[in-house]
Amino acid sequence: MDNERIAELFEGLGPVSIRKLFGGKGIYFDDVIIAVVIRGELLLKADEQSVPDFEAAGCRQWTYTGTRHGKLVAMPYWSIPDSAFDDPDEMTVWARRAYEAGRRAGK
Repeated sequence: MDNERIAELFEGLGPVSIRKLFGGKGIYFDDVIIAVVIRGELLLKADEQSVPDFEAAGCRQWTYTGTRHGKLVAMPYWSIPDSAFDDPDEMTVWARRAYEAGRRAGK
């Protein structure tokens, strides 16, 4: 996913900055990380308060198998409902949830 498309998706929230992160990209709004792009997939930040919304929408949590211990590691990033990619208003709602989760995390 290129930076222009990322900026377009988050336009309803406001201007975002994009930095290299985890071999992918970190997306920041107001100096708060709100999303990552890993292996070409855009994932939004979530927390205990917003996870139920992501689960109800059928989103998937980013997980990977740790190389040192072989255990599944769950990250605080979730997929975006497909419908949000084509609906700027819906995407803004999801982006705002991610921003609020990032602020609550203090990062």
